[in-house]
Amino acid sequence: MRSIRLDAVLVQAVIAGALSFAHLHDIAAAAGQDGWKAWAYPISVDLLLVAAWRRIRTLKAAEAPAAVAWCWFTIALVASLGANVATAGLLDLQDVPSWLRILVAGWPALAFFGGTLLAHTTPPEAEPSADPAPARTPVEEIAEPAPAVSVERPEHPDPAPQIEPTPAPAPKSVEVQPANPPAPSTAPPVPPALVEHARKLADSHRAQTGEPIGTDTLRARLGVPSPLADAIAAQLT
Repeated sequence: MRSIRLDAVLVQAVIAGALSFAHLHDIAAAAGQDGWKAWAYPISVDLLLVAAWRRIRTLKAAEAPAAVAWCWFTIALVASLGANVATAGLLDLQDVPSWLRILVAGWPALAFFGGTLLAHTTPPEAEPSADPAPARTPVEEIAEPAPAVSVERPEHPDPAPQIEPTPAPAPKSVEVQPANPPAPSTAPPVPPALVEHARKLADSHRAQTGEPIGTDTLRARLGVPSPLADAIAAQLT
């Protein structure tokens, strides 16, 4: 179990806050603010003081101007110090002056206005740069030229070795082939019966159209491949 240790700074802050709280309460009560209103005045002053200090730290961290926050911190500090000094016997709390009554009566509106300004005083957002650096694509990174590598060459290079020429081999006899050798005959054999049937079809076609039958028509009528149709047409002519 961790032991509870009292912090001297925290104890001092509590004591000072309690005394300041009591002095502000006495001034408010002497100025005619009785009941719960006299207790609300010290809370309002201390909260404005703390809120202004926190806003100053926030604006400084953002490197923004904090003149407005410093102004309200000074007002709250003067109100707290003024109450502490006034209760030291400088003022007759049984008969306070009119100007003090006016200040105490106008404090709620002043504190409300200051708290509203502090709540809306936010650090400005960082503006983006006008010309942002373009992102480098992987292709550009790959396309970077490699650094030049210096190669040291010897001042006196060794002479190149002399190579003795080898004798050329004797030419071999080459048989001369004819420029256009005759193509072997690839015509398929045609059965005589198929030739006879094709002849009848050719005669019938000539009788109907008056023209000789073509190879494509003959191939379509017989239902044979093109080489065989060409061989049949050659025998019909």
